[in-house]
Amino acid sequence: MWLNFQGNQLARVLRGKRTMSLPRQVLKGAYYMITRRCTQRQFLLRPDRATNGAYLYCLIEAALRFQIDLVIMCAMSNHHHVVIRDRFGRYPEFIEHLHRMIARSQNALRGRWENFWASGQTSVVQLVSREDILRKVAYVAANPVQDQLVDRVDHWPGVNGYRALLSRRLLEAARPLHFFRKHGPMPAHVSIQLSFPEELGDPEALGAELEAMVSDIERNAAKERARHGERVLGRAAVLKQSWRSAPTTFEARRQMSPRVAARNMWTRIEALVRNKAFARAYAGARSRWLEGEDVMFPAGTYWLRRFAGVAVTPA
Repeated sequence: MWLNFQGNQLARVLRGKRTMSLPRQVLKGAYYMITRRCTQRQFLLRPDRATNGAYLYCLIEAALRFQIDLVIMCAMSNHHHVVIRDRFGRYPEFIEHLHRMIARSQNALRGRWENFWASGQTSVVQLVSREDILRKVAYVAANPVQDQLVDRVDHWPGVNGYRALLSRRLLEAARPLHFFRKHGPMPAHVSIQLSFPEELGDPEALGAELEAMVSDIERNAAKERARHGERVLGRAAVLKQSWRSAPTTFEARRQMSPRVAARNMWTRIEALVRNKAFARAYAGARSRWLEGEDVMFPAGTYWLRRFAGVAVTPA
């Protein structure tokens, strides 16, 4: 079924009838923050022992399969965040496999059949500089605190890689038996180490910076609660929530979906200019290719290289 779907897409491209969306440049060694929400904002990832184990297993297995460096992750009740380094330019395959496995595993666990993820595209934001990477790592770590669910990162009962990243502890997970076959092809156990890649600097210094940033987020969240006379929902209440329920708060619709995160204005402008130049070069190469010319697509062309075998300029 999947191959037929891809084949139909490719046929439309070859006929020149595929609706063109803005192409993404997929380059080796880039950093990304990946976010995806559950359908209807339901708590389909609400923490419990089976869910935590299955999420961690699927994430580690996908990262090992596609040679992705995991920096940090956090599984909230109705969405998840992962910060990665895409070592070999394979993140589209990684998220495709990861989200398919999580959806099938959780649907089997919950006894449901409908769509697991929201219909919108997965948010993939490229992190440009060291500062941007560290800020997003802190954001992911402290997400349960920022959402006023717990007052400390360590109190979150779901999967959160914060302490494993700081301590360089090996993360391990066993194959979930509620979905995967006992003697099937999937590995019985998987393990991985979260780490700051070497090019970002000294891990000890990075860890100290991260701890300070997370502590600031926790203090600011506490001040915000005190200002409004509010309390966190709490670990026990999170665990008691029904996975069929969803937040009652209003969620803004049709918001911008950024592709680049860069706090420095000039760094952000440079990244946007590079993306625009890639999109222009890609569109020109595609137009000539559809006319039958032998062309070289710009470095970072992914979909047509994978499914149509087009020639791509080395990065």
